[in-house]
Amino acid sequence: MQSQSYYPGAIPLSLYLHFPWCVRKCPYCDFNSHTHRDGNIPFTDWHNAVLADLDAACPQIENRSIHSLYIGGGTPSLLPPAILARLLDGLRERLPIAPDTEITLEANPGTTDAARFHAFAKAGITRLSLGIQSFDDALLQRIGRIHSGRAAHEALEAALGCFEKVNIDLMTGLPGQTDAQAQADLETAIASGVRHLSCYSLTLEPNTPFAQAPPELPDEDQAADMQDSAESRLIAAGFEHYEVSAFARAGHECRHNLNYWQFGDYLGLGPGAHGKLTTPNGILREVRHKHPSRYLEGAARGDFIQLRHQVGPEELPFEFMMNALRLPEGVPAALLTERTGLQPESIAAQLDGARRAGLLDTSPDVYRATHQGLRFLNNLLQIFLPER
Repeated sequence: MQSQSYYPGAIPLSLYLHFPWCVRKCPYCDFNSHTHRDGNIPFTDWHNAVLADLDAACPQIENRSIHSLYIGGGTPSLLPPAILARLLDGLRERLPIAPDTEITLEANPGTTDAARFHAFAKAGITRLSLGIQSFDDALLQRIGRIHSGRAAHEALEAALGCFEKVNIDLMTGLPGQTDAQAQADLETAIASGVRHLSCYSLTLEPNTPFAQAPPELPDEDQAADMQDSAESRLIAAGFEHYEVSAFARAGHECRHNLNYWQFGDYLGLGPGAHGKLTTPNGILREVRHKHPSRYLEGAARGDFIQLRHQVGPEELPFEFMMNALRLPEGVPAALLTERTGLQPESIAAQLDGARRAGLLDTSPDVYRATHQGLRFLNNLLQIFLPER
């Protein structure tokens, strides 16, 4: 399977910054997040290391303009607004960032207030992603969240007063959650006027406290029914189901995440951040040193990278489809060549097998999972794995 040369500059480039600290790590979370031992988070050291990391990476991106910026974690809303403002200024000094670039900050209720949100907006944040998970006190307690239902309401109201674009995360399939509780959370979210929701079911991830001592969860059918009900209700309320777990009103889709799913490029900075860059020699994946102390210590030596991997042509079909097929509307078939250099003929057998299995739309002009394909997305993706 051969790929052809293509121009990396035509592919959108996003920037992801990882802030790894939290007040307390949730028992279901498998993200790279840490509670600092003495509570004194090294904000300035992180800020300096991220900018040094960018300085080292700039030759790789050759002054390509930034399509979107996303600051995730962890709990980035713990950042002092003055340090966040300084960081964004430092990024603008080094990179072409247009005034209308979408700049997202993740935040958690219990770490923010209206004054802090105003300061974040003044610093340049244009979109806020709020980790609410539920408005129900009992459910929040069962999943180890530090905020209450009241704090969730207050944070959401404050966010909507400061930012035009706000996302909230909601979870279904929580310990002891009933259909009525899941619906109540959803109705509260819809009534708030928020225009983007990430709605997904709790899963037990390896190496988490919940995996080691599992709570009593709704059974598989109950959890699936909750998710189906959530999808139906949001669509009826005027939201577009534009990604497997994301819903938005028109014009409020997350640009940054769409760039992931459309197989755009992204530079990842900060502890454990992942990146994907298209070069004239193919696609390069990078992972920064995962542990915060290792990353900060390495910054003094210009040592940021834990892993580099040049993606082989045989890996590209799976890599591309793993992202593109998360979009219910799919992507144009021409995007495969544009973003990977592969010709559709090179994966004709896999496409045919997926279509015959009823998992992939039969149209030759679009790669789109069927309803069944979205429900069994892992089965569909396995068809595109390289042969061993």
